[in-house]
Amino acid sequence: MGLPIRRGDSSPSVRQKRLERGVEILRLSITALQHLSDTLDEDFLLAVDKIRSLKGSLIVTGIGKAGLIGRKLSATFASTGTRSHFLHPAEAVHGDLGCIGPNDMVLVLSNSGSTEEIVRLLPHFSRRSASIIAMTSKCNSPLARAADLTLLL
Repeated sequence: MGLPIRRGDSSPSVRQKRLERGVEILRLSITALQHLSDTLDEDFLLAVDKIRSLKGSLIVTGIGKAGLIGRKLSATFASTGTRSHFLHPAEAVHGDLGCIGPNDMVLVLSNSGSTEEIVRLLPHFSRRSASIIAMTSKCNSPLARAADLTLLL
């Protein structure tokens, strides 16, 4: 059974345009993934090795869309055997930083790498001796500069 069609959306030309847009989105996604696969480098392997040899937990954080992706990544890591927790940046500065220990690693997701909530956390991660892996699109951002390892997107 398909999705219900709203009134006014049932004409063949409207449906064809929606289908074409769906195909376009998939093609753009494929192109983006191909580009990303072409840019993977040694830092990706280092990140994989660090996570695989982790003695503590992998703490994943991000805000907004990056936070939603971070929640999913944390859940996926946990379901595949890596102890992982999501830390909301706004909650972190109100008492939740206690979940980070010296054997933990923090995976920080931020497109800009300069989001206020993320930048505010960086000194706290360092004080807790947690290593930082950044996933960002800006190589000169505060996040990338503070990280032990940066994966550029």
